[in-house]
Amino acid sequence: MGVTKQLSNDLKTKIVHHHGLGEGYRKLSQRFKLSVSTVRNILRKWKTTGSVQVKARSGRPRKISDRQKRRMVRTVRVNPQTSTKDLQHHLAADGVTVHRSTIRRTLHKEMLYARVMQRKPFLRPQHKQSRLRYAQAHLDKPASFWNKVLWTDETKIELFGHNKGRYAWRKKNTAFQEKHLLPTVKYGGGSIMLWGCVASAGTGNLVKVEGRMDSTQYQQILETNVQESVTKLKLRRGWIFQQDNDPKHCSKSTKAFMQRNKYNVLEWPSQSPDLNIIENLWCELKRAVHARKPSNLNELEMFCKEEWSKIPSTTIQTLVGTYRKHLEAVISAKGRSTKY
Repeated sequence: MGVTKQLSNDLKTKIVHHHGLGEGYRKLSQRFKLSVSTVRNILRKWKTTGSVQVKARSGRPRKISDRQKRRMVRTVRVNPQTSTKDLQHHLAADGVTVHRSTIRRTLHKEMLYARVMQRKPFLRPQHKQSRLRYAQAHLDKPASFWNKVLWTDETKIELFGHNKGRYAWRKKNTAFQEKHLLPTVKYGGGSIMLWGCVASAGTGNLVKVEGRMDSTQYQQILETNVQESVTKLKLRRGWIFQQDNDPKHCSKSTKAFMQRNKYNVLEWPSQSPDLNIIENLWCELKRAVHARKPSNLNELEMFCKEEWSKIPSTTIQTLVGTYRKHLEAVISAKGRSTKY
């Protein structure tokens, strides 16, 4: 940018020089391939100011003073959920009337941007401590340890859940054309609850939960699907069972069931979906299923099972192989929530 400005000033100087040698506007415009009016304006400026340099202009005075800007920055750092409307009211109390876009631009210059808040489980101090202990205890576990883990979880998937936050390009006054509308069904059209498991070798069974799952049904699902999945995924002796701390997972009857079946259960910190690799796979599954636009709950279940079986083992191996990063993030955050 500086070079272009220098060349431009150099060109202007040449125009002034040749004009001083007696060349008129038309001849100068032909020599430098510029319009006559451009040559005239350059020479008029030189005759008026004695220079061809473009001087810095003062510009419009700022409405928000440096002091008010510092106060705005301090306010949003203390309370990040402060709205631009709130800040507008604060400035109005000082007698300053500005549009909210001006407030946004001012904060952008301070590298502060409004972003959608991420939803994460609420963590009490004891949750943070247990998460930190888990991460520290398992940080140096070898890959062979994680390759023996059978990861499990449940998720709910809605028939029309994919309609949230969808956008469409359209012209004015076309909002109610059929192609610009999202079909809705009362109560979301229904949903299904799924239980699934994976290991580094691939995906295990995925089953629909009938009704509201309690300890008894959970044990039935484990009895029917865990050993079958272990065999399918070729997990050797000493394989490890992972589950979260849902009450039905930790009930006395479920613990007794696991002892009878000699489950080696991985100690798990509560409120830690970011430490379960299967959470990443649920997102992929829902995206793939909703892209197929199931029209009823039977199709929804069928598409879920089909797409689950299509998840490549390499995807899961990558998640397992980078699991140390999850643990490092928890340690770095001192047990608090991470980006995973």
